[in-house]
Amino acid sequence: MGLNDLLLEIKQDQNSFIGDENMESKVLKQVLALVEDKISEVKNQAVKCLGQLIKIIREAHMVMVVDKLIDYSSSKDEELRDISGLALKTITAELPQDGTIAAKACEKLTPKLLVQLGNSSIPPETLIETLAILSILIVRFPSYVSNPDLDPQPLSVLTPLLSHPRTAVRKRAISTLAQFLPVAQPQQFSELLKTLIFPNLSPSASIEKQRTTVQLIAAIARHSPYQIAPILNDLVPGIVKAASKEDEELKESGLQALEALVLRCPTEVTPFLGNIIQVGTQFIKYDPNYADDGDDDEDEEMVDPDEEDDAELDDYSDDEDTSYKIRRSATKLLAAVIGTRPELLVTLYKDVSPVLISRFGDREETVRVEIWATYGILLKQTALYGGSPQAKDAEYSVGGKRKRNEGMEIEDTPFVLVRGQIPSLAKSLLQQLKSPKTAAPALQSGFSLLHTLLTVLPGALASQAPQVIANTKVVLAQSTTSSASTLQVTCLTFLALFFATHHPPTFSGSLDSILPVLLKGLGERHPRLASESFRVFSSLLNALKPVKTGDWVERVYTEAVQRLSNHDTDAEVRGCAEDIIGDIWICATDLVKGKNRKEWETLCRTSGRTEGAIKVVTRVAREVEIGDDWVNGCVEWVLALLKRSGRSGKSDIFSCLDALLKRYSAGVPADLPPTLIPQLKVYISTNDIALLSQALNIIALLLELSPSSTFPEVEIDLLQDIYVIAHSPLISGVPFDSVLAFFSALVEADMQIATHVVPNLVISIDKAAKAEASYANVARCIGQVVKCQQTVAAGTIAEFAKYLRPTSKAKNSQVVLSLLVMGEVGRFIDMSPQPDIFTAALDRFGSEQEEVRAAAAFAAGNIAVGNLHHFLPVIVKMVETDSAKRLLSLHALKEVVTHCSHGQLENVADLLWVPLFQNSENSEEITRNVAAACLGKLATTAPSRYLPQLHERIPDESPAVRATVISAIRYTFAESTQSYDELLSSVIMDFLSLVADSDLTVRRLALSALNSAARTKPHLIRDHLPSILPGLYQETIIKPELIRTVQMGPWTHKVDDGLEARKTAYETLYTLLDTCLAKLELHEFLVHVLIGLSDESDEVKVICHMMLFRLAQVAPTAISQRLDDITPALEKSMKGATVTKDTVKQDLERAAELQKSTLRAVAALSKIAQPGASPKFEVFVDVTSRNEWGTEFKELVGA
Repeated sequence: MGLNDLLLEIKQDQNSFIGDENMESKVLKQVLALVEDKISEVKNQAVKCLGQLIKIIREAHMVMVVDKLIDYSSSKDEELRDISGLALKTITAELPQDGTIAAKACEKLTPKLLVQLGNSSIPPETLIETLAILSILIVRFPSYVSNPDLDPQPLSVLTPLLSHPRTAVRKRAISTLAQFLPVAQPQQFSELLKTLIFPNLSPSASIEKQRTTVQLIAAIARHSPYQIAPILNDLVPGIVKAASKEDEELKESGLQALEALVLRCPTEVTPFLGNIIQVGTQFIKYDPNYADDGDDDEDEEMVDPDEEDDAELDDYSDDEDTSYKIRRSATKLLAAVIGTRPELLVTLYKDVSPVLISRFGDREETVRVEIWATYGILLKQTALYGGSPQAKDAEYSVGGKRKRNEGMEIEDTPFVLVRGQIPSLAKSLLQQLKSPKTAAPALQSGFSLLHTLLTVLPGALASQAPQVIANTKVVLAQSTTSSASTLQVTCLTFLALFFATHHPPTFSGSLDSILPVLLKGLGERHPRLASESFRVFSSLLNALKPVKTGDWVERVYTEAVQRLSNHDTDAEVRGCAEDIIGDIWICATDLVKGKNRKEWETLCRTSGRTEGAIKVVTRVAREVEIGDDWVNGCVEWVLALLKRSGRSGKSDIFSCLDALLKRYSAGVPADLPPTLIPQLKVYISTNDIALLSQALNIIALLLELSPSSTFPEVEIDLLQDIYVIAHSPLISGVPFDSVLAFFSALVEADMQIATHVVPNLVISIDKAAKAEASYANVARCIGQVVKCQQTVAAGTIAEFAKYLRPTSKAKNSQVVLSLLVMGEVGRFIDMSPQPDIFTAALDRFGSEQEEVRAAAAFAAGNIAVGNLHHFLPVIVKMVETDSAKRLLSLHALKEVVTHCSHGQLENVADLLWVPLFQNSENSEEITRNVAAACLGKLATTAPSRYLPQLHERIPDESPAVRATVISAIRYTFAESTQSYDELLSSVIMDFLSLVADSDLTVRRLALSALNSAARTKPHLIRDHLPSILPGLYQETIIKPELIRTVQMGPWTHKVDDGLEARKTAYETLYTLLDTCLAKLELHEFLVHVLIGLSDESDEVKVICHMMLFRLAQVAPTAISQRLDDITPALEKSMKGATVTKDTVKQDLERAAELQKSTLRAVAALSKIAQPGASPKFEVFVDVTSRNEWGTEFKELVGA
């Protein structure tokens, strides 16, 4: 109790112990004495106290504690040795990394530990504990352990321990030595190679030394791959030879070493992959205690369904047989190659896949499960990197032979090859799942592999459907126990996917045999089992749709209604029951139409969670004709839910309401709009723009379906609010499209309202504050009203034209709005009878106000769209002759090019092409960009004519011309026609070669074009990536020559002119990760991601964090090997801003955003980290989970 009180006191207030030196000494001596206590609990509590005390005691007392514990560790009393070792480990782990106490402790402790390790009389158990303590010191305080003045040197002490007679000591010494080498002096590692590794790896060395050396190589590869990578030429052949020796432990160690090299030295190990794969496939079959060595015969025995389940193999048992360890290590080696080498998929399917399939029936369960897991990795890699399964891939005749089209053999792709191997794969695996001797964990792994197979290749088990159903029936028929339930859930999940991915004729013959078992599952008390059973029937119903007959549908319906009626039904089960009701109504409509519809009373509740029910009602309303009485009931229920406070689920409620309103067959009831419209009023605000958009869509729908009863309610309750919404600058994009749709529906619902809407919109914006007024939005609304009710066009044009007359004294805001309205209306109304309006717009090009000039360009361009022949030549002439107004003229032309139809553009393209090109050559970048956008759009109208003209200007001497060319080609990537792609494919690489241009601006624009091509036309660049990537990677490197110092008053500021290009390069890498993953060499890609994590720019770091997040999903094996390398940069990003007197709020906000970005990446990486493989990363994750970011981090990990 005393120790416990002391521990609590120190934790609450460390200063409580600091004070009288004599008292401190007495307490310490007493705690140390209690380390020798006979009661284990007392000793353990004393150790905990020492762990806390070491942080705060005086230096002299710290020395006393260390000396005493080291003395204890040399004691002949085994218990005292153990507890002192534990105490030393605790102290070492708890030492604060900053401050003088750590330095003194290491200075005192390290030499004593090394001396103890060099003492030949020390017991092996003590040596192991001492090595463990030294390992902690190396990891936490590397600078002290690597001190060249340290005596004795760690290497001189650790190396002899590699020859220790005890295996456990040797293994612990190997681990400690591997941890030390990254911080050791380079010459020490060179010495180790010459004196130990190379000699002991030679065939003439003893088996014992070869074992130890191979294990050491593996450990070094895991901890410091950069040290061992340059000498793989000397190591790999020796490891392969060692693995061929007749020593099972050496074979296992050799395979584990090769696995470590594959994972940790991916680039350098590439030349040896052929040999490594051969070694893996050789030793995965290593089974000297099994007499039959014929692979083919063995495979037949394993998978032949007409034979018994390898009784001879399964009955064999030998406690001394360790050959399974070699087969398991060989499997892990192959898994490492498969997981990190997507470029070898075709080779792996030819050389490795058949061998894996032949070993699906390995007599050792752990090996069998490992092999299945490895094949699962191969399938997942195929899904990610194998391209897309084409329809032609599925063209197989009986027996898996590939068909030939017109005498040509189909290309060997991963999907083609795996389809060809499905018969043998399925036969072998299903035979194992059929065996009564296969344990539950193995069965679960088997069904997981089948699930992965169907995820990658839907419909792949069509030929094996009867056996699949028979096997699943056996598993599901077992009594439900805690161990069996997990297996049954996995089995049901697979079965749901099986039904969803296969045509009914393939399984309908076997369905009757499994239905009773599945129906029984619906009543299971275990929530997961019941949920998955419902999901299986959901898949089955959708596969068999439409279902005309079947007693089982009645059973499923009854069970679902019963679950919904029961108030204590599990939430997940209830959700699945709701879904099945929807599936039955959609897929078996005729069977349930005659029911009393009691299910809807229990499903449409207003208390508890209703999200699932809303989605079910939405689905049924969209797909089934039920009747207006049902629609009325559901609308009433939805309106009750709409009254709930809070935003949760409202988006789905609006979607449901939309589907229900469209389902009325006899029209919307006249009393519905007066009830609904007042409820929608609360959503007509900018507080929630997404819900505003949906509410406006519902109102527009009501105006369309029931104009007579809806219009008066809208006019009275909502119209004034919507006028305010119309001029809000916060509304844009899709939400604003809803505003336009509302005004369209409004003026079509009442022929007279248009004459009031236009002036009311103007009045509303005139009353608004400048910051809350978007004239462009109001102009678009007016344009939409005029377009839908063109009878008001003449009056609208006359009203706004008066503000544009030369004699008008209108305010700037009136002029801007008038110009914008003229543009919107002029797009579809020919304004040639009123040429003065066009002239007034051109006159405003000289206005002093920028917003007036911009509106004038908009008006001129869009008026020209209404009559190209009359107005366009005037704008073109201004581009050619008026340099002062050229930019505005180009903006006007951009409006023409943007809003003209394809046919209109074809007629005027020649008129525009030359002036656009000529007048962008010597212009400023902003002018050039506008011209390039127009040129790109024009190029798509007649690519066979204009693409060659752009192509021939690529080598132009002027950087401005080259910049225009590459900008123009980027704008063409939005064109998606196949004919254009065929023309572009032959020249795209010539355009993208400008990534290596000598001009920085051209390079940046070329990188932007490459990014666009990667996003919109990845099929055109995938095969060219080997030539594209070197230049792209070059642009990710910081170029010192582009960094200049700028004097800003008393401060100097560094400007990196290469930042924009570098940022674009990283954005392109991120895009390639999404669209061209299969063609990337991930190991080189990772190198540049790691460089970006330490970039000076926070924006580059954020992009790299996004790439890490994505890599954790698509390349977990490769990225998990680099976690310790990534950690320092992530730690730095998590530190936040250093606050100084010059720090401003924006600096803190930027730093916080960077921290959040880092946190998301760390959370994603933590999910794929293998325990013990990345100690630095694990410490970082542990610290992060316990600091101020801990709560958010745990939420991200749990998401």
